Amino acid sequence: ILVAAYNEESAIMDALTSIAEQKYPGAVETIIIDNGSTDSTPDRIEAYIDSHGATDVSHFRLLRLRENEGKAKALNRGLAEASHDLIVTVDANTYMFRDSLRNIVSSLVHGPEKTGAVAGAVLVRNSRACFMSKLQEWDYFLGIAVVKRTQSLYQGTLVAQGTFSVYRREVLEALGGWQDTIGEDIVLTWGIARLGWRVSYAENAFVFTNVPETVGAYFKQRRRWARGLIEAFKKYPDVLYTPRKNTPFVYFNLLFPYIDFCHLFIFLPGVIAALFFGWYELVGLMILFLLPLAVITNMLMYKHQRAIFRQQGLRVRRNVPGFLVYALSYQFFLAPASLAGYAAECLKLDK
Repeated sequence: ILVAAYNEESAIMDALTSIAEQKYPGAVETIIIDNGSTDSTPDRIEAYIDSHGATDVSHFRLLRLRENEGKAKALNRGLAEASHDLIVTVDANTYMFRDSLRNIVSSLVHGPEKTGAVAGAVLVRNSRACFMSKLQEWDYFLGIAVVKRTQSLYQGTLVAQGTFSVYRREVLEALGGWQDTIGEDIVLTWGIARLGWRVSYAENAFVFTNVPETVGAYFKQRRRWARGLIEAFKKYPDVLYTPRKNTPFVYFNLLFPYIDFCHLFIFLPGVIAALFFGWYELVGLMILFLLPLAVITNMLMYKHQRAIFRQQGLRVRRNVPGFLVYALSYQFFLAPASLAGYAAECLKLDK
């Protein structure tokens, strides 16, 4: 398990504790790479390691880098030190739910032939903190999870996120590890697919992560994700003309800039004009039926997700206002950040 950490003094202990509590039937080596933290993160890691001695099947190690060289380089340093053939990445602000390690590794080992990586199911941990985290709770629970599951059915989840994923070491080494890019995880995933490996999704391997709690922090994160998508297309343009079962999803991602632009500058203003001013030139009455359709679609996805939660002994928290805002207007928050990211990468603005 590789854990890249930078100034995570408030979260690192929970992350390490959740790793130690995993019931995994095999040897586990956890390498924490402190990426030049300026707070007490490395001291807390060392204290944890000193108080939790190594066992026959589990031990922790700390690599201290002098300065922050970026997440990709930190993970590559950890990969060079790792001694196992299966590599798991876990973010330092992430809490692993019970059996998540066993479940995600099982999905890789017992998955279809040529499975090179598996993405775990990432959920929001700080969902009660504020309005923004409540919105993102539904984004992770419905939007991101459902997309990854659907893509996996077509033999190609498009992002094995660094927050929680497992990879075959041979695949990572064939690609030279993680590249120093804005979206190192999506670039890596598309590289895995290019080598002919399958990327799957483990819907029963849960981790809980802290999401941005301010609009500014959310904007910065999603801007970075959007830049990563453009980076992946620039790095692997052949995905557009190399037929695979998940190719339709690749083309759909190519439409994201157009969709986000139309939604922000045409659909949303049109809805406001139609509902409040009776002006239907941009959005007519038929298009307004998309709003209840969006709610119905999300309710169907909610039903399936709730069933998965129950299988793992989890309960979906009641958050009806957040659900309605998410289903009807989440794009109002997402589209501006995404458009800024697309433009930044295309225009080569500062990272």
